[in-house]
Amino acid sequence: MDLILCHTTADFDTLGAAVGLTCLLPGSKIVLTGGAHPPVRDFLALHRDEYPLIERRSVNAEKIRSLTVVDAQQRDRLGKPAEWLDLPQVKTITVYDHHMGQDSDIPATQFHIAPVGATTTLIVEELQQQQITLNPAQATVMALGIHVDTGSLTYDQSTPRDAVALAWLMAQGASLSVISSYRDPGLSPQLQRLLTEALEKLDYLCLRGYTIAWVTLQTEGFVPGLSSLASQLIELTEIDALLLANEHPLNKDDSRLTVIGRSQIPGLHLNQLFQSFGGGGHSQAASLNLRGVDSQDILQQLLKGVKAAIPHPPTARDLMSSPVRTIRPETTIAEAQRILLRYGHSGLSVVDSQGQLMGVISRRDLDIALHHGFNHAPVKGYMTTNVKTIAPDTTLPQIESLMVTYDIGRLPVLENGQLVGIVTRTDVLRELHQNSRESGEINPGFKPPLSTQHSKLSTELQSRLNPQLWQLLTTASQAAEERGWHLYLVGGAVRDLLLAEAADKSLMITDIDLVVDGFHKSADVGAGVELAKALQEIYPAARLEIHGAFQTAALLWHKDPELDSLWVDIATARTEFYPYPAANPEVEASSIRQDLYRRDFTINALALRLTPPRAGDLLDFFGGFLDLKAKQIKVLHANSFIEDPTRIYRGVRFAVRFGFAIEPRTEEYIRYAINSGVYDRTAQTNTKTPALQTRLKAELKHILEAPYWRSALELLDDLGALQCIHPTLSLDSELKSQLRLLERCLRRFAPQPNLIPWQMRLEVIIAHLKPQYRGKVAKNLQLQEDSIKHLQNLAKAKSEIEESLPKVQYPSQVVQLLRKYNLEILILIALQSQQKIRRQIWYYLTVWANVQPILNGNDLKKLGYKPGPQYKQILDDILAATLDGLISDRAEVEKFLSQHYPL
Repeated sequence: MDLILCHTTADFDTLGAAVGLTCLLPGSKIVLTGGAHPPVRDFLALHRDEYPLIERRSVNAEKIRSLTVVDAQQRDRLGKPAEWLDLPQVKTITVYDHHMGQDSDIPATQFHIAPVGATTTLIVEELQQQQITLNPAQATVMALGIHVDTGSLTYDQSTPRDAVALAWLMAQGASLSVISSYRDPGLSPQLQRLLTEALEKLDYLCLRGYTIAWVTLQTEGFVPGLSSLASQLIELTEIDALLLANEHPLNKDDSRLTVIGRSQIPGLHLNQLFQSFGGGGHSQAASLNLRGVDSQDILQQLLKGVKAAIPHPPTARDLMSSPVRTIRPETTIAEAQRILLRYGHSGLSVVDSQGQLMGVISRRDLDIALHHGFNHAPVKGYMTTNVKTIAPDTTLPQIESLMVTYDIGRLPVLENGQLVGIVTRTDVLRELHQNSRESGEINPGFKPPLSTQHSKLSTELQSRLNPQLWQLLTTASQAAEERGWHLYLVGGAVRDLLLAEAADKSLMITDIDLVVDGFHKSADVGAGVELAKALQEIYPAARLEIHGAFQTAALLWHKDPELDSLWVDIATARTEFYPYPAANPEVEASSIRQDLYRRDFTINALALRLTPPRAGDLLDFFGGFLDLKAKQIKVLHANSFIEDPTRIYRGVRFAVRFGFAIEPRTEEYIRYAINSGVYDRTAQTNTKTPALQTRLKAELKHILEAPYWRSALELLDDLGALQCIHPTLSLDSELKSQLRLLERCLRRFAPQPNLIPWQMRLEVIIAHLKPQYRGKVAKNLQLQEDSIKHLQNLAKAKSEIEESLPKVQYPSQVVQLLRKYNLEILILIALQSQQKIRRQIWYYLTVWANVQPILNGNDLKKLGYKPGPQYKQILDDILAATLDGLISDRAEVEKFLSQHYPL
């Protein structure tokens, strides 16, 4: 009897490798030596009969001829069957494993150990060499082994050999649907209870920018699936390293300790750490099992080893905000408070006329001065002059220690005596609690699907763009680098890159937003414009537009043979302030961090650095990548919708376009802003409210010309956001019906120059308001003059038609009545009228309006009629007779003329 031994608590890798070995060793049987992971157990509940599995108790030890151990090198991982290794008749013992550097106590005659991601890969390679084919059931379980042990090729230990093995298994018929079902199963009820307990008991330690967590769970017996529990804890808490210990009694005097380790920290190799305690695994995942030990002592030793292996911390240069908002010592308390309110800072640096740091004043200092009535006093009397400062290379632990020891909320960063930045408590907390990976520019929350994803984003972008567009970005980054500036691709292009990559789609970019961050070289507000001008010299075919008020420039190509109709916006990194709700923001040059902070939603606050030395780094300060992954729209600021109501419309547009949900808290902010009445109040007190006028119209255009416009309108109505157009507006059943009928009209009459689909949809929406509001709303949204006029005149025209149309008897009378109105207003009237009126208008538009007189002016001249004013009357009478069925051919027309207009 040839047996293949899986280790205790079998996972998919040991099972997949064992199944593959049964193909290499015909007639061999698989023994599960003791339990299985829950997903493996569930899988075998359905698929057990497809594999040569036998129970340990059914094995006749005297008949064993050979043993093959898979995915293990220690006897204690084989449970009771480890006794078979010492049977005298067993002459061949083979070990297959992929855990390197382990000391084996198995008396093997052959070892097959290699640095691959999964033991199954080694078996696949031998199957390929021997040209053995598999059936789908065999290929599926082996593919599961590789997927699970390599994290679907995302773990650090994954190799090209694993990828090749997976590809071969797919060619052998591995079922992707089965793999998807078992690769990431849910937790069992027992594990769900332990998850709740673990979340409550979890201890944390923040060290060098990373968060380490550990917990000990006491149970009555062995718990299968602890590795799944560890993975769930990592995902829910977004920690960087986890030590999950489980202790349970074996008998009155003995107990077993199991520790599961998980890490996402570069440079921390858990396998090396766990091997020193008799365990093993991979760099990112390892485990150990011990008996009769002090569980807390072992856990503390492991924790000490984890802390020792964490890489060096970031420095002030990585954390600081720059440029620094400064004031002079003679600035008044009131003015300093206004500046704090405007920029959202918690303190200000005070400098002299040479830019030398004199002190720092905090919001608390200002509040006290204001409380005592010193509004007009200079800040120099209240600022802190004994200022603690740091250098650019001061480490995060040192910064944290200074802040805690001296209760300091901000530390100026000086380089050669010059103020180059400032580190605040917010910067430190962001680094500690959001787990920055590499520096202050890399979002702590960025958890890419591939471990090195962010460093490859520029390569991904290059592969998705045509060469000419990539060359443009390269040229732009080189021009920025020459000036000592950083250049970033920001916003929608980065978002769409990540979405396209996740969906394996090509990315076509026609609008590109670039941001210049030049504070390192004291770049002023015109950096973006300067870069745009430099690019136009290289690309003279592009038209340059400069928008000085917003510090932006645009390069536009029109039907260019290489770049087609490309639009590139180039802006200087800036911060902004809204003087009142719905106003245009006031902007000032700032850093890329502040530029991203001013944006609307987290998924749009992403930036990809284009300039070296860190080209390809993703900046994600607000968790935008995670929100993309979660498919949710999340706003950056609580007051975002109060400041700019068009963000509500953009949020809805993105949600419907991408199939995302609006995050619950974001929805609360939307409803609060709408129900607060702030838009009505600001419109009454300010003549210019662009976010309720031109910018709102632009957002409506984007929505109403998109294929998903119906869904977007429904979501806007559900949120109450149509009130931004007018407080009385809602998408009731009548308006829905009118919009449905409009689509029939658009299909029938488009394309026509004046019949623009999105504009007609908007006019139907406005026309649904009471007559006294229509013209005002149309003017407010700055529609075209013709649209404003027929919306203003719609009620009068509708009344005339509804009063006159039922009285006419002949088609010619209908035509005479309706032809004085243009197509757009007739469509609006038809949509609002009763069915009988609507049918007459429809028949007029589709039939009677297209009827022409049988004769024209030339024909009349040939018949002897002298040209003159009577021609119009004659032709009108001929048309009327034709419409009314009195004449139908030329002979009847001539007879008609002889009777009514004799020569």
